[in-house]
Amino acid sequence: MALVTVAPASADSPGSELKRLEDADETFTSPDGQVTVEQYQGKKGEDDLVYQFWTFDDKHEHGALLNPGEDIDLAGYRAGFRFSRNSQWLVRMQKLGAGYHTLFLYRRTGYQFSPATPKPLGEMAWDYFFSQPVSWKMHRKSRDRDSLNHKQVHLLQGMDDNYASMGKRWPDSRYVVLSLSFDSQGEQPKKPWIEGWRCVFDTKTGQFSIPSDFVDHNAQAVEFPQRRRR
Repeated sequence: MALVTVAPASADSPGSELKRLEDADETFTSPDGQVTVEQYQGKKGEDDLVYQFWTFDDKHEHGALLNPGEDIDLAGYRAGFRFSRNSQWLVRMQKLGAGYHTLFLYRRTGYQFSPATPKPLGEMAWDYFFSQPVSWKMHRKSRDRDSLNHKQVHLLQGMDDNYASMGKRWPDSRYVVLSLSFDSQGEQPKKPWIEGWRCVFDTKTGQFSIPSDFVDHNAQAVEFPQRRRR
């Protein structure tokens, strides 16, 4: 994967050739008001856009690049961000293409955030899904996760209040709830269709789990089309 070379950037600020996205919904501030995430747009080649995501302290004196080395494969679209309620965790919600979406999780040190997982949180969620018995029922081709159609991992709403709106009383900012989906376009009836299969990531242990009250929901989230009779 080639590195982003659209503009020079100093150690603590974007390059002058990058354009900041200034709409209100494109800048994100931590609940404690001490960190801001800003998005910058640049060009790679004649037609491709690539984005850099920067965090700044509340005085905007020190910046840190959140996604160094990413090309259009991972940073070809602007992103959405959610802070945990204690402002110590940051989730990046990243579109990858039409119908494709993943998540990144970052851990805070001072005003900077660094990756909290060895690879995108969304990819780790798929690893977890394919370790579960439900995936064993899938057709062999469907278990090739790189070929899944419209593969998406989304952040379930509720991180801001520790999922109290879901009736949870979890420790502050410890858990992140994810929702996984893909469809079976073009390969029915061999591939299942998954919409909104849920799992939880524990920021303390780095492990995934499925709470007992998610089991019935997940059973409804997976559809195995009937095989054609010969």
